[in-house]
Amino acid sequence: MRIAFNIAVGVWVLSEWGIRLRSHFHREGSRQDHGSVRVVVASIVAGVLGALAARKIHGADIPDALWLLVAGLVLMGAGIAFRQWAVAVLGRFFTVDVRVQPGQTVVERGPYRWLRHPSYTGLIATFLGLGLVLDNWAALAVLAVVPTAGLVYRIHYEERALIEGLGEPYRRFAASRPRLFPGVW
Repeated sequence: MRIAFNIAVGVWVLSEWGIRLRSHFHREGSRQDHGSVRVVVASIVAGVLGALAARKIHGADIPDALWLLVAGLVLMGAGIAFRQWAVAVLGRFFTVDVRVQPGQTVVERGPYRWLRHPSYTGLIATFLGLGLVLDNWAALAVLAVVPTAGLVYRIHYEERALIEGLGEPYRRFAASRPRLFPGVW
């Protein structure tokens, strides 16, 4: 299991580096994230470090269940794949900081058929999977809440920029899809 966990984390880190590198070459338009990228990074770092610290709360240990570890690894893999799919579908319009680029249009294919922010949904699923693999309820709770809070903060500024930059087409798109999870938000 340790090897599978290390591979999953390695794939995740490499995929995130790839996303950042790809984004670096597509930085047209003005940055409109109001520092939310720093909030997201800080919430991710705080979530991971908090989860590692929370593992020391032994009363919160998840009973040794192989199926939970496997489910965690599967959820991590699915989250990574879903995020990569969302980034690939947006293509040159995906950036790690909030920008509306010249010629940008509303994308309604791929995972955007169902969600407004599927790359964040994939990221949250990855954190939930990581929490399961860490086999501690407190670690899972920290990874479910802290990074998600940073992403919710980010979504506020991202949607404002998309409405200002893309106008009515984005309003129609947003009115017909949940932000992160069908039936929830």
